[in-house]
Amino acid sequence: MSQPRRPGAAAPPSWQEDVFTALKKHGIQQIAYVPDTGHSYAIQEARRDPAIRDVVLTTEEEGVAVVSGAWLGGQRAVLLMQSSGVGNCVNMFSLLQMGQFPFLALVTMRGEYAEFNPWQNPMGRNTGRTLELMGITVLRADAPEDVGETVEAALESAFGAGERVAVLLGQKLIGRKKWERNR
Repeated sequence: MSQPRRPGAAAPPSWQEDVFTALKKHGIQQIAYVPDTGHSYAIQEARRDPAIRDVVLTTEEEGVAVVSGAWLGGQRAVLLMQSSGVGNCVNMFSLLQMGQFPFLALVTMRGEYAEFNPWQNPMGRNTGRTLELMGITVLRADAPEDVGETVEAALESAFGAGERVAVLLGQKLIGRKKWERNR
């Protein structure tokens, strides 16, 4: 269960709470991630929860191996990453296909709504297609009220039906990022 918020701390967006609630409800025991603002609430809560092991990655493709190994060890795990990390995982996605492991990735999108960093745009435009080409079913949530249900559906597909699924969390959910340039 989450701990009380420290005084003066801003409440997380409800959709971020919905993500963590769904992960707990479906018995997720490991969360592998490269730190990301869009996943900050789930990461923070996983670090506080003794029933969940949080695994910090140096690169996203390590997460494909971590969640596959968790499954082989009898645990459910998810990979949290940004869309820019999907390109790093393409070779490792073959592990999922060859091993027929259930898989769930929650992907915060970049290169979409009000993106300030042009380097994010190519992968942002191609994230869904890249995942689909690697045999991963893609679901998407762009409205806060759709996130919980979409993540729950993905969890059921992954761990109930043994599918490989990614949920793309639209950039509008996270909001505009502002880049301050020193001049």
